[in-house]
Amino acid sequence: MSEQLSNQARPRQDATITVRIIKSFKFRTERSLVFHHIDLIATTVSQLKQIAISAVATQPGWKPYRTVVLDTLKLYTKAHGAKTSNLIINLDHDEWILNNEQSTLADVGFENETEVSFFNRADYEDFKLNPETSWDV
Repeated sequence: MSEQLSNQARPRQDATITVRIIKSFKFRTERSLVFHHIDLIATTVSQLKQIAISAVATQPGWKPYRTVVLDTLKLYTKAHGAKTSNLIINLDHDEWILNNEQSTLADVGFENETEVSFFNRADYEDFKLNPETSWDV
């Protein structure tokens, strides 16, 4: 009897994904939204952004994050994949930035239990130039 991996345990039309909302790279301020029952085949990158923005705008406890201009998604990790040593975002693999708004999540490699970071692109580019956090000083 073989055990099924969690990224293969659910159909691609009924996945659970985590969106890591990053408020500040310097202060490592982020919170996660977990979305259940996401259809990876039908949902586009643009639609996922709108779902996350709507959740931040309407769910309780997200008020400090409502001033952040969220405009960029980047794959963080997939189930059973290696994670970065940087606790806030993976600074390598810029090809993991989801630039094509019309691509479906399945097309860009999402599986069940994929984690993706959602952040302000200008803040990310600034952080890449000087990747110090307030904890490093």
